[in-house]
Amino acid sequence: MDELDKRTTPASGLPIAFHGTVIHSKALDDLEILENCFLLVAKDGRIQAIQADVEPDQINSLVSANGYAPDVFPVKQLKRGQFLCPGLVDTHNHAPQYAQRGMGRGIDLLEWLNKVTFAHEAKFEDPEYAKKMYTACVTGFLQQGITTASYYGSHHGQATRILADVCFEKGQRALVGKCNMNRNAPDWYRDASVSDSLRETRDFIHHVQQLDPDRILVKPILTPRFAISCEPELLEGIGAIAREHPDLPIQTHFNEASQEIEFTKQLFPEFKTEADLYERYGLLNDRSILAHCIFLQEDEMTRIQELGCGVAHCPISNTTMQDFMVAPVREYLRRGIKVGLGTDSGGGYSSSILDAMKHAFIVSVARQTATKGKDPALSLCEGFFLATLGGAQVCGLDDRIGNFVVGKEFDALEVHCIDLDRPGVMSPVEEEDSTQVIFEKFLMTGDDRNIVRVYVAGRSVKP
Repeated sequence: MDELDKRTTPASGLPIAFHGTVIHSKALDDLEILENCFLLVAKDGRIQAIQADVEPDQINSLVSANGYAPDVFPVKQLKRGQFLCPGLVDTHNHAPQYAQRGMGRGIDLLEWLNKVTFAHEAKFEDPEYAKKMYTACVTGFLQQGITTASYYGSHHGQATRILADVCFEKGQRALVGKCNMNRNAPDWYRDASVSDSLRETRDFIHHVQQLDPDRILVKPILTPRFAISCEPELLEGIGAIAREHPDLPIQTHFNEASQEIEFTKQLFPEFKTEADLYERYGLLNDRSILAHCIFLQEDEMTRIQELGCGVAHCPISNTTMQDFMVAPVREYLRRGIKVGLGTDSGGGYSSSILDAMKHAFIVSVARQTATKGKDPALSLCEGFFLATLGGAQVCGLDDRIGNFVVGKEFDALEVHCIDLDRPGVMSPVEEEDSTQVIFEKFLMTGDDRNIVRVYVAGRSVKP
């Protein structure tokens, strides 16, 4: 087996089975808690069997029924306070901003880009720096249970290829995009020309096709930063690439801030809305991931629902820059628009999807207050859905990941909560706590220390 074959092996130590508590979302408002559940992962990293209410003395017969020898087959027993849940999905992240998280509070978006972000992202011209920082970024995300991430790279083609390589080598499922931007940024941090930007994009797509031809883990994503940073010819060119590769996802920032919206109107006065603009250039479809979506007009909401676009809800960055901005997530969900969570780090100070979920609860209460109850706050099961299956839907991966269904790939977290004999920062598990209570304590007070193992396609990948 050559080195590439070794790296493309999707799983190690398989097959394996678990017996204990399994928690996942079947739908937005349908959280399923399976007690005494038998879950079997096959050699290819896919879920082969799942059955609840299995007594210990029934396990061997289930192992045998699935074609394995019971006396040598590994079955991991999950104790009280331990459970499996699906891996977390980050639908919007800026990988080159990993080291600038928390910087630039209290200034508006465009000033933040020019004073903080562009100078930091420019460092990724150095491939050694890119390798070091992207290794730290992907390692940190896996440690926090983020099994899938949709990444914006910098505008550098080489650095973005390095990011894809790191995701593949570390075993993270990822959408990775070379950021397209050829105007309204400093001369030292922009694509030299439309042709250079498109050439680097095509080269990157080819690189990922060679790296992971079966798209086991890594997939290219077209990434115009936003309309402000792209001349019309560049948007035309990206739209042409989208038509050439009709399976590729697309990501951009969309109705992120009032200042950004006004500037976009000045640059593109012929379009009534951003939805009109992006649709005109062939960048709105059921593979589009639209980050933020704070100020959508009625016809924009109708159109993105009709086209099947997904929304990356980023509550931390939306409320910790200069303004407190609350996206109408309840309205999106009411209309059947796909919604997932994004850390948006470093615009967001945290790289934790658990933090993003908690912040989503907070801003949904603010929205409920502002609408006098018209838009109810998110429930616990809805927030967890956005962090898992909802995010998978936005990334176009819900046929492969997001919950535990036979045939899907086993992207999962093994969570160990604490008890009173093992003090820690998470709310202790008490004797009277139900599984539902334990689960809520983890979501609201747990962190990466409670995530003891992370699996992607059946392979254990937590550092």
